Amino acid sequence: MVHAAEGASGIDRIALIGNFLPRKCGLATYTTDTFTALRGRYPDMAVDVYAMDDHPGLYDYPSDVTMSIADQDPAAYLAAARAIETSGAKAIWLQHEYGIFGGAAGEYILTLLDRVSIPVIVTLHTILEKPNADQRRVMEGLLRRASRIVVMAERGREILERVYGASGRAIVMIPHGVPDRDFVAPDTLKGRFGWEGRKVVLTFGLLAPNKGIETLIAAMPAIAESNPDVLYAVLGATHPNLVAQEGEKYRDRLKALAADLGVAQHVQFIDAFLEHDELIGYLQAADVYATPYSNPAQITSGTLSYAVGVGKAVVSTPYVHATEILADGHGVLVDFGDSAAFAREINLLLGSERNRTRLSQRAYARGRTMIWPVLAERAIHEIMTMIAAKPQRLSKSGIAPAALKPDFAAVERMSDSTGMLQHSIYSVPDRRHGYCIDDNVRALMLLTRMDEVDETTRDKWMTIYESFIQYAWNPDVSRFRNFMNFDRTWCEEFGSEDSNGRTLWALGITARDAKLAKHRDWAMAMFDMTASLALDLGSPRAHAFCMLGAAAVLDAHPGHVMAKQILVRFADELLALLAVARRPEWEWFEIVLAYDNARLPEAMIRAGQALKRDDLIKSGSDTLDWIIARQTSPEGRFRAVGTESFGRAYAEPLPFDQQPLEAQATVDACVTAFEVTGEKRWVDEAQRAYRWYLGQNDLDLPLATSADGGCFDGLMPTGLNRNQGAESILALQLASCAISALSKSAQTVAGPSSAVA
Repeated sequence: MVHAAEGASGIDRIALIGNFLPRKCGLATYTTDTFTALRGRYPDMAVDVYAMDDHPGLYDYPSDVTMSIADQDPAAYLAAARAIETSGAKAIWLQHEYGIFGGAAGEYILTLLDRVSIPVIVTLHTILEKPNADQRRVMEGLLRRASRIVVMAERGREILERVYGASGRAIVMIPHGVPDRDFVAPDTLKGRFGWEGRKVVLTFGLLAPNKGIETLIAAMPAIAESNPDVLYAVLGATHPNLVAQEGEKYRDRLKALAADLGVAQHVQFIDAFLEHDELIGYLQAADVYATPYSNPAQITSGTLSYAVGVGKAVVSTPYVHATEILADGHGVLVDFGDSAAFAREINLLLGSERNRTRLSQRAYARGRTMIWPVLAERAIHEIMTMIAAKPQRLSKSGIAPAALKPDFAAVERMSDSTGMLQHSIYSVPDRRHGYCIDDNVRALMLLTRMDEVDETTRDKWMTIYESFIQYAWNPDVSRFRNFMNFDRTWCEEFGSEDSNGRTLWALGITARDAKLAKHRDWAMAMFDMTASLALDLGSPRAHAFCMLGAAAVLDAHPGHVMAKQILVRFADELLALLAVARRPEWEWFEIVLAYDNARLPEAMIRAGQALKRDDLIKSGSDTLDWIIARQTSPEGRFRAVGTESFGRAYAEPLPFDQQPLEAQATVDACVTAFEVTGEKRWVDEAQRAYRWYLGQNDLDLPLATSADGGCFDGLMPTGLNRNQGAESILALQLASCAISALSKSAQTVAGPSSAVA
């Protein structure tokens, strides 16, 4: 936590996005309270409010609102992004709730975040454990963009990690803010509301069926029998969406239920959306606060937080937020829909002022840790941290950076006696995620290409990676497994088609290029034993990987029957796919873009070379030209097809997230095109793609860590993904080997006087 004496360390402006008063909803209240807390705690920091607007022109926003964003207008999000970028804001603090942003599951907010370069912190007000496809896509988009994710309950952290694969390092738990008020005896305030002489049970919030008010009304006969002076006050306007659908029918049904049970005189409905101070007054005047909510998965409840903040004895159903905030004797939990249990626990509290006061004081003590100034300090601390972590961009220069020498150090760092580990946290291997065959076959291919490794080291690691591949073969299903736990147990009986295709590719390369005969012999034997699996694969990329391996086998063993069969069949199938998917503006094998795109034209060129078919070489060259055009920014730099582009039919690629794998695939494909055609332009394209690693990219940030052979995991909209997983490290090193070999080859072709830079 930031101490009161500390300031915001140079953060002179932030942008706050969310609903805002006078819009009537809990999120508007939360955002407004957040704004007030920030301004009170950091008076020298400007807080620009960008208010989401569901009825443009309806709300009379205060001058504190910098701009309103019409939630169904995509152009409004772009305008807000431009305003934020030009404002000098150091960070964006986004309040996220489904239903307040336009597009499928609120996807328009991602459009805004795509077009800003400053760090983003997101407070999640709803975290769905079972999202639909659109909700998952939007949440994963937020997780990719945000430097910090704020949850208000630890269960939120668990769901984000388990359901969405979020990185726990980016998640911070900051409880819902509460007002800073003195602890007062309820009887001193009851006169303000006409409650003199009454024992008051209160529920407040926008009225809707999921609030469980029926459960409390059904409990009132038993409560009134023990406490004839009891009053159950239901405070809050009906939810605007419900009013739009059916008017006040729900409120009327609740009143009718109270009348039918004979407790109408014990139930008071207060239909109002109250100002902040008046709302707190109602809370302080109540004896018991009840939240009979019916949704077990509710992650946050501002109403419950406020009740705890002013020191109420709370009786609640055990939804997620209640179980956390009321834990350790800070409140009372009863089962969902259990009116008898509510009656029993409320009667116990109303019947003992001593016990009720003691529970209230415990709740109040917990509330002191949740007051708005504390929330503001914790949030600004996280914002300061993420701003400090934002990497500095390189200055733009017309001088091409020098290619890096291949370096095995980072690969060795990520490897152990089992094989190469998949993931890392920064540069430190993360053993929790174990191994995969994809990375081990890439590492094996690297060792066949890297001249800089001494032979003892090469032999040691090739043997380890080969052993992993050998152990991955499952003869019962004639497939390679892919994912292995750190304890060397397999996660599956067989891996993906692409992982099997990539394994055959590595076996072919090793059979041709390994320095020692023992490794070539092993790889050839494994290829002969397993290559028939290729004929059962359906993925175009799996076909391309198999073709690359088969072409290498034919180089080493001309006339190899299975290798030739793979090349002929899959080359013709890719030609057929191209014919079906082709449009005047779309020269590609599929109607969508995905990962490792350049491998498809590379495989066609290799197949054409091996089979002596000019039609395949031309098809590969044409499609490589086409994909390169889509991988070029307006400034002429390489722009890897972003992962967000995947699966979008006949759509131009999106720029983020850019992965090192794409640059390596493009380098390799261009090297292949140069080797086969001799055209100098492919040298230029290969080098342009390679310089992406060195900082000639959209963000002017180097991904390669030249001191240790490492590579960051990708370019995000706001900077680098600073983890260094196996795939990224291998992509850089394989690309460095390819560029090194290309430079020598191009110099030989061009002659010393016209050597390639």
